[in-house]
Amino acid sequence: MDDRGKQATVMGIDKQESGNGKDPAVRGKRTASVTNPKRTTPNRQPTDIWRGTAAGERKTGAAPSTPARVCSSPAARGPHHDPPATALYPREECGVFAVYGHPEAARVTFFGLFALQHRGQESAGIVAADGCDVWHHKGMGLASEVFKEDNLSRLKGHLAIGHVRYSTTGASVLSNAQPFVAHHGQEYYAIGHNGNLTNTRQLRAALEERGSIFQSTMDTEVIVHLMAARLKNGFETALTEALGQVEGAYSLVMLTRHRIIAARDPRGFRPLCLGQINGGWVVASETCAFDLVGATYIRDVRPGEIVIIDETGLRSLTPFAERQHAHCIFELIYFARPDSQIFGQNVYLCRKRLGHILAREYQPAVDLVMPFPDSGNYAALGYAEESGLPFEMGMIRNHYVGRTFIQPTQPVRDFGVRVKLNPVRPLLEGKRILIVEDSIIRGTTSRNRVRNLRENGAKEIHMVISCPPTRHPCPYGIDFSSKGELIAAQKGAVEEIARFIGLDSLYYLSLRGMVAATGMKTDAFCLACYTGSYPLPPPAAMDKLCFES
Repeated sequence: MDDRGKQATVMGIDKQESGNGKDPAVRGKRTASVTNPKRTTPNRQPTDIWRGTAAGERKTGAAPSTPARVCSSPAARGPHHDPPATALYPREECGVFAVYGHPEAARVTFFGLFALQHRGQESAGIVAADGCDVWHHKGMGLASEVFKEDNLSRLKGHLAIGHVRYSTTGASVLSNAQPFVAHHGQEYYAIGHNGNLTNTRQLRAALEERGSIFQSTMDTEVIVHLMAARLKNGFETALTEALGQVEGAYSLVMLTRHRIIAARDPRGFRPLCLGQINGGWVVASETCAFDLVGATYIRDVRPGEIVIIDETGLRSLTPFAERQHAHCIFELIYFARPDSQIFGQNVYLCRKRLGHILAREYQPAVDLVMPFPDSGNYAALGYAEESGLPFEMGMIRNHYVGRTFIQPTQPVRDFGVRVKLNPVRPLLEGKRILIVEDSIIRGTTSRNRVRNLRENGAKEIHMVISCPPTRHPCPYGIDFSSKGELIAAQKGAVEEIARFIGLDSLYYLSLRGMVAATGMKTDAFCLACYTGSYPLPPPAAMDKLCFES
């Protein structure tokens, strides 16, 4: 972007007329789901003078004295995507992305969400602004399903934030899709959050007692209400004090008409990184998003840091007392993309080192090493490299199978699990095989796959796991919120787990070996799902649907 174009965009004068030529305050998307495209939302004000915007709601312009205007493209309607309680695998959390100072900020954000799609597939959303107007669009499903050219082109401006969601608090419904957008006074606030707040129940009860009216059932909205009560003291003070009230894990991005904010909790549970693109700034959950959009990684947003980006540049606030870091080690083992750099470590190389150490700790007599693709690929490569055993892709993944967790019946879901991975029979017949996996959470998926391998001629099946047994629930943003969901907690002994799955032997990587593979110190991580030692006290009840009516 040349200097002239950049200046025009930043100053908010590089606006385009909508297709109907009307004022931006009444622009909107034409879809079959809109009953009346000209209908506006009544100017209702809850007790706390806060007005939320439900997904798909058409917002009016501000009051005549307010220069800001908002245009909303109604969200794509989609099915209820709430996976069953018996979901077979740990679910990724959420992914956030933000950009400032790019003439096509929303489009850059769209591609950033593509790179982060592995972190959540239930819903997607983008909010954009140009210094004066604010637009948003969100819907259920993948980013490619939610965003098409007709609605993406309406998201104007040089700053934007985006979000892909997997629900850990609040049902997977349209009203809980993020970014969450709210109006207070003469300003609009949008927020996208990765993580899980552990004191939501207490905070929400206190806010409702004081008159707050909630528009959703997710924990993210609590932050907006806490800010609203403090905005009379200025934006930065309100944000700092609001974040000072919440506990748990948050890596979040925010947008107002003219600024982008990124913040990370003081313990740094979830990753968040900062980069530059064409003289502007980008923020993302993982560096793989920077690679896709052509941005340069600068550094991580530090635990406890608030970054504010506006026309004056970037400012960093560190208002919170320093805490012992508690990075989620599961990010390195499973969640993050292997081409990302998080917590200062390359994920691909870390997973290979997990395999190296596994091979040093346990080597049964087998003929070949194979993963369950794709999660076990890199640890399996490391295991084969260290052991000298042949590496084979004994199962081939079908990348075009839909998401099995939204299928209506268990038999159909079981079929989906089976069809995702198909054995290569000539490689398996009469062979003693070693499977390398990143984790076993509920065990049902592994059991079905092992049965399939035996049906295809495998003589012996051994399995090694690149982390210790997961015995304790996670309150910080991973979707296993009770011990009842965890096979290691229910079965206890490793031998029992092996019998349930149908294995000849099963081995878990030691805690010491897992941490050693990261190249970091033990006290840098949250290891609660393995040890039961929580850096923050978990809530008494960890139910993601606790606020549903």
